[in-house]
Amino acid sequence: MEEKLIFKYDREGDILYINKRAPYPEQESEEVGDDVIARFNPHTGDVENIEVLFFSTRLLRSDIFEIPVSIRNAGLKASEARE
Repeated sequence: MEEKLIFKYDREGDILYINKRAPYPEQESEEVGDDVIARFNPHTGDVENIEVLFFSTRLLRSDIFEIPVSIRNAGLKASEARE
């Protein structure tokens, strides 16, 4: 099964959304640094959504755009992976 990433930009809020699936209330979220919020599957700990705040400012700061999110062990729950 092919997974797709959907990129959406909210110009008014200056937020870039990167989604593997639509956000849902049960997701756990955490600011992972540098105004980036990751939303995790509560059972697997997999990153399902990323929100990049102040996106246009970020583009002006550098020639390279990087998101500081590391991949965690898929066998760990989100709460265990943060320890």
